[in-house]
Amino acid sequence: MEDTIAAVATAYGEGGIGIIRISGEEALPIIQEIFEFHGDTDTFISRRMTYGKIIDKEKNQIIDEVLAVYMKGPKTYTAEDVVEINCHGSMVSLRKTLALVLRKGARLAEPGEFTKRAFLNGRIDLSQAEAVIDIINSTNELAQRNALSQLEGSLSKEIENVRNELVHLAAQMQVTIDYPDEDLEDITTDDIRNVAHDCKNRVNKLLSTADSGKILRDGIKTVIVGKPNVGKSSLLNSLAREERAIVTDIAGTTRDVIEEYINLDGIPLMLIDTAGIRNTDDTVEKIGVEKSIKSIEKADLVVVMIDGSGFFGDEDVEVLHATKNKKRIVLINKTDLGQSKYVEAVKAKANGSVVIEVSAKTGMGLDILADEIRKVYNFGELAREDSAVVTNMRHKTALIKA
Repeated sequence: MEDTIAAVATAYGEGGIGIIRISGEEALPIIQEIFEFHGDTDTFISRRMTYGKIIDKEKNQIIDEVLAVYMKGPKTYTAEDVVEINCHGSMVSLRKTLALVLRKGARLAEPGEFTKRAFLNGRIDLSQAEAVIDIINSTNELAQRNALSQLEGSLSKEIENVRNELVHLAAQMQVTIDYPDEDLEDITTDDIRNVAHDCKNRVNKLLSTADSGKILRDGIKTVIVGKPNVGKSSLLNSLAREERAIVTDIAGTTRDVIEEYINLDGIPLMLIDTAGIRNTDDTVEKIGVEKSIKSIEKADLVVVMIDGSGFFGDEDVEVLHATKNKKRIVLINKTDLGQSKYVEAVKAKANGSVVIEVSAKTGMGLDILADEIRKVYNFGELAREDSAVVTNMRHKTALIKA
């Protein structure tokens, strides 16, 4: 913590601007030593962008023309003195500038060390620190918004409120025990029970968001299954809005698992297209079928596809049976070819699962699919601006212990 640390704060690669961040007591002395001012200014003023050049004085070499800003602690990201150097986004400029900063006394920051210092210096708590990486890794608007809410303290405040109630309850109990003769209002067993019950309910409410929260962050692992040639690959292509899977009239075209991350009307899906499930003597196809079955076991959601224009037979029933214990939505595909005469038969075998008539080719019914997924995973509640959602396994484990 006594070291001054530095690192490239922007993504590696060419760009218009690249930023080097320095944090620690020596941040200001280091930039003063390597910076040449341009214009009337000859000193850094906190939080004011300053134009100049980075100079390697030992080699008498100009490294880059930059804008630099000095921010005096503790009102900074790390709660320490921070300097950010805005270089041109060339990897050569960034590497040479960083090397010079390190030569002048800073050390290279470890991964996540700026956020670690923000936590250790008390500017953010651990859940807020964890929210930073969730913001960086967010792949959809809901995940980003939830992570930002957590960074602002939504989860921390909810936990702190529960903790404060329990601390207050413990204090009341202690006073009642230690000062029985004082004219104080005694706390009753019912009072203790009521507060504890209320706190437990609030913890359980947070826990109830954990599964949906994980899915919000990582996406719903959605496996598309069915017998060959029912339109699984066409559905993947339609949802992904690009030709990710080969589509032909030949049964058994898909022989391996194809994964595609998509955003379906704001719902994050890790969509997995699988080989058609059937008995086969083809060695390669048989391996594909085995992979399909394994994918079902690991899935959060299974989409079973049935050919509405074909024959609803034993192979379809076997797929429905193999997925009966999973969260499941059943699609009757190819409605663009006419009304399916097997809708009631499929519903009878679906054991209460939602059955939707769709056309992967035209996109008909896919909006209904999105609505059903939203209901299954309670995305309406997750989308609320004020809702605290648990997205982290450490948080879930701590809440279970609590």
